[in-house]
Amino acid sequence: MTVSAVAARDNVPLGILYMVLSTVLFGGVNALVKWEVALYPVGEVAFFRTLFALIPIFILVLPRQGLSVFVTDRFRDHFRRAVSQLGSMTCIFFAFKLMPLAGATAISFSAPLITTLLSILLLKEMVGIHRWSALIVGFLGVLLVTHPGAGPFQWGAAFALANAILISTVAIAIRHMSATESSDTLIVYQIVLLVPLTALLLPFGFAAPAPADFALLVIAGICNGVAQFWWTKSLHLAPASAVTPFNYLSLIWAMIAGYLVWGELPTSDLVGGSIIVVGSGLYLLWRETVRRALRRPQPVP
Repeated sequence: MTVSAVAARDNVPLGILYMVLSTVLFGGVNALVKWEVALYPVGEVAFFRTLFALIPIFILVLPRQGLSVFVTDRFRDHFRRAVSQLGSMTCIFFAFKLMPLAGATAISFSAPLITTLLSILLLKEMVGIHRWSALIVGFLGVLLVTHPGAGPFQWGAAFALANAILISTVAIAIRHMSATESSDTLIVYQIVLLVPLTALLLPFGFAAPAPADFALLVIAGICNGVAQFWWTKSLHLAPASAVTPFNYLSLIWAMIAGYLVWGELPTSDLVGGSIIVVGSGLYLLWRETVRRALRRPQPVP
């Protein structure tokens, strides 16, 4: 698809709307997950959230694509990506269990920093002083949020950081796979493969959920599937540089939910560190947008 064709397809306001709506749902899902992992094993919560995410994904994707959405020559890549996502999901659920919701969310936003670092190490991308500076400052913000040391909070921060690292490997994989795989194929394989993978966690702990808790797990799964679809739709409708900044609204929803449900008041270190991490991530996004614009072929007058 040519640059002009992509530009003609873009609908930035609608893309922003889908991104904002997805952050609201993701924020609600994360709050429900934090509530449930305090009562039930992490693997059980992960399984039910993934299982019921199949419902909206199939309703939203299959009527348009049919079974052709499963056609792929890269099943091994899809499976590897799903394994990484299993690890990231498990880590962030443990983080929700051990630390305030906003803190875990803030640390997870270091993923763009780690993705850039992995791009340097794995993809041998050339990085100048601007992006190196953003990386260093961003990781200082992570340290401000995490307070390295001992105790449940620090273990939770370690799990949140591990989630960010694993999510970064997923982002690297998607960057390669998107050249041949549609967004619908990526999201369908993500959920379909995660169901049996999360089922492998059930022997490590399972407790029959109470009816009310089971209903919350169903709601979390369905909302997660819708949020995933809206997030993908947002990136399909508009450039990442236009919609990705709105993804950071998730941090605000996490702070609000943490205060209203658990009485978690954001500390000055959390707020300051979050601002640094978010600012560094936005700066990296801006630099990437500039680099792509410079590499883009200019029209011949």
